[in-house]
Amino acid sequence: MGKKIVFVVDDDEFYLSKVENILKNKYEVITAKSGKDAMEYLHKGVVPDLILLDILLPDLDGWETFHRLRTISSLQDVPVVLLIPKTELAEVRNAKKMGWTDYIMTPYKLDDLIKRIERILRE
Repeated sequence: MGKKIVFVVDDDEFYLSKVENILKNKYEVITAKSGKDAMEYLHKGVVPDLILLDILLPDLDGWETFHRLRTISSLQDVPVVLLIPKTELAEVRNAKKMGWTDYIMTPYKLDDLIKRIERILRE
């Protein structure tokens, strides 16, 4: 069996690069810098094992991206971890109603993110 696939959607190139570099030894990492790019990629039929999704994205925000990816039948059960800025804490309530798997507040410590990913992929 191959490596599990983690799809990271974030417009912050610094974090995107850091997360990719840290995860690539253990997981296959796919990245997108916008919600639109993410949806284009997901419509090609790739089914990741986990999606890390920033809610503050250009062109198609994380909330809309989440709604759209859940309409793709093969992605219905894929765990989604939302990356939510501390300034948007109130949005966590909205996220709970939408059926996300987990969230992590940004800026985050990379060690915390890795532990969260490993926990979810073990379940």
